[in-house]
Amino acid sequence: MARRADEPTPGLLLVDKPAGWTSHDVVARARRLLNTRKVGHAGTLDPMATGLLVLGVGRGTRLLTYVTGHDKSYDATLRLGQSTVTDDAEGEVTSTADASGVTDDALAAAIAGLTGDILQVPSSVSAIKVNGERSYARVRAGEDVALAARPVTVSRFAVRDTRRGDGVIDVDAAIDVSSGTYVRALARDLGAVLGVGGHLTALRRTSVGRFDVAHALTVEALGALADSGAALPLIPLDDAAKAALPELALSAEEATSLSYGKPLKERAAELISPEHDDDFTHDAVAVAPDGRVIAIVRRVRGAAKPVIVFAPAGQES
Repeated sequence: MARRADEPTPGLLLVDKPAGWTSHDVVARARRLLNTRKVGHAGTLDPMATGLLVLGVGRGTRLLTYVTGHDKSYDATLRLGQSTVTDDAEGEVTSTADASGVTDDALAAAIAGLTGDILQVPSSVSAIKVNGERSYARVRAGEDVALAARPVTVSRFAVRDTRRGDGVIDVDAAIDVSSGTYVRALARDLGAVLGVGGHLTALRRTSVGRFDVAHALTVEALGALADSGAALPLIPLDDAAKAALPELALSAEEATSLSYGKPLKERAAELISPEHDDDFTHDAVAVAPDGRVIAIVRRVRGAAKPVIVFAPAGQES
């Protein structure tokens, strides 16, 4: 559909979040800079964390669910020898142990055991809801919260450096994980395996799916652009959608049909993931012959059905 005059330019904005800011702080700042309330984020970063925060603007917010589900990469520092109530440096230290006896071989073996497909118990101060209330709120109220383990994938857990001193070991690592993985829980579990406790002291998100922090701007840089009257560097909606989802190339006739909500039965098989059975399907971004994104489609009752329509064929988005 044609964009209304008062509607913000849709797309994604990549921000390099500073330490000390909440994700909502960044969203609030972007709303002021873009003069719109229609801004959201994909995947919360804790205040102590820095790095890539993907913001959706206007109709770009409809892509955030898909961006959130992508794998993520981090640079992290894990401290062995101390446990905290929050599993990171923001919380009170609850126990200490001398980690000086942990050998490099023992560290490597423990990391190997936390790599691949694993079951992880999220930190009790996470934002996971328990009976309708955030887990961290229950912990702050004095409740003892025990969350269920969930399957996650740690595809890379590579040590870059270790520093030893005062009975602790600081481990710098590059970590790639599936959506829903808590890096601070990895720090906690690494310390538990080694019998010395552990917590996260630094975290920087470097990528979310195809989106990289190298292409993000700081809040200060975005503010300077806005003050100069320049437009903020949004990833256009079409490019953002293609980066967030697999593409389904359409004919002109198919593009017209989808743009008016008509499912495409003959394209349903292309939405089945080849490594899974017929019960597992994936969404895709349906692209017109001219490269414009028409809709996001999903296999429903044997047809590729549009679940989000961005632009009728023949009209600008």
